[in-house]
Amino acid sequence: MRIAHANVASTGGVLRYATLGLDTSDPHRHTGSIGVQQVFVEALTSIGPDGGIEPFLAESFEVSDDGRVYTFHLRPDVRFHNGDVMTAADVAANIERVRTHVTGGWLASAMAFVERVETPDDTTVVLTMQRSYAPLLALMSELWVLSPKSDGWDDTISLPIGTGPFHFGNWQPNVQLVSPRHSGYWQPELPHVDTIRFDLREDTDNALALRAGDLHIGVIDRASAEQLAPDPAIDIKPLKDSNWFFISFNNRNPRPPFDDVRVRKAITYAIDKAAFIRFTAGDYGVVTNQMVKPGNLYFDQSVHDADVHAEPDLDKARELLQEAGVDPSTVTIQFISWQESYPQVVVQMVRSLGFQVNHVALDDLGAQNRLGEYDWDMNCMASGPRADIFLRYVRLMSDGPNPVLWGGVQDPEFDRLVNEAVGEPDFEERKALYLAAWQRAMDNYYTVVLGHGSDLIAVRQEVEGFDTGFTWSPNWAGGGVGHAQLVDAS
Repeated sequence: MRIAHANVASTGGVLRYATLGLDTSDPHRHTGSIGVQQVFVEALTSIGPDGGIEPFLAESFEVSDDGRVYTFHLRPDVRFHNGDVMTAADVAANIERVRTHVTGGWLASAMAFVERVETPDDTTVVLTMQRSYAPLLALMSELWVLSPKSDGWDDTISLPIGTGPFHFGNWQPNVQLVSPRHSGYWQPELPHVDTIRFDLREDTDNALALRAGDLHIGVIDRASAEQLAPDPAIDIKPLKDSNWFFISFNNRNPRPPFDDVRVRKAITYAIDKAAFIRFTAGDYGVVTNQMVKPGNLYFDQSVHDADVHAEPDLDKARELLQEAGVDPSTVTIQFISWQESYPQVVVQMVRSLGFQVNHVALDDLGAQNRLGEYDWDMNCMASGPRADIFLRYVRLMSDGPNPVLWGGVQDPEFDRLVNEAVGEPDFEERKALYLAAWQRAMDNYYTVVLGHGSDLIAVRQEVEGFDTGFTWSPNWAGGGVGHAQLVDAS
């Protein structure tokens, strides 16, 4: 909790920030680490606090009624770090680079649906898609625009020239990135600080460094948050999106009795969601039955209120097992998880029904490999923030990428509903289609959401104007480190 001070605002200084690593100097080729990149590169769109789409380097955009044509109107006089004005041709070159030079990843998949890119003038970019593809605007928030003059443009960029509030600067992989301010930044009077020094080391005790004042902003875990929360010099801020925790059953090759939905339902009745979330996320958690938490534009209150598993019911669980003719004492559940503490909570709850549980906890690669063998019955996993809701639904599709955490669902009707949602330009109709698909997943107990927890960032009192974003991005249309200001407390 932060205490009030008489603060004197100052421009300049070095902001010290410990966050997720930077895995490449080529923003188009990142493998998931976006905790740093958007200080030196920006995109046409940005993700707002509720998961909605906001203009960024594009000051506005329009989508045709059929959902196929996207017209972006660029902000005037946006300058790259080398002083060149960003033009529609530069943006088009970035789109073409991703289309033709980048393989793998969500963005590359979306770019495969682009039919053509046109630039009718220097401030207008028109994308025509082969078919309506609603996730595009969200995914464009990670198509970062660089100057085609960036070193390595035709292969792997080694010195990215972006438009962000800070330059790429001096990068020491797995150690630090020192980024000086962009004096020609397009947002007036921003950024406030002279330099950001990102600490990229994985073995740093961020909580200790924050207490000592060696860091201004740092990523922390929940245990550290509980230690830091009483400190009046430190404020704890969650990301706007969340990690969702869930159990999944083996849907690809279920063995009896787990091929009986009554047994899956009985096991779910044994799980105390509230107790699980208290253990896993503490005060930063929320119990729900949806992929997104309250506050997200895709959250539905009526579905939340109808959750029959909001509270455990062991009597109901036993009735279902009896109805299914299952004696749990004769059944051993093959249970797979990562080497985390939270799955053990579920294991103990399931054992309360009388099941034997063989719990195998593995590292990330080992768990992925074992789950891919589909010789197990149940798991307990988590998945983190995503730019668009489709990136969650696609994991449950029959041909979805890396489906093993969700048990390899094979359901043509689920696929149809999600595909219709992806192609639906109208938001309310799209949301209804996604919810219909999710209802099907819930009814069949493919996967069961237990609730959500938040990734946490601690901020010292010397920092004002900083807020967390929807994902790990440190800079977006409405806030982030570009707005951060160091103040002198007196």
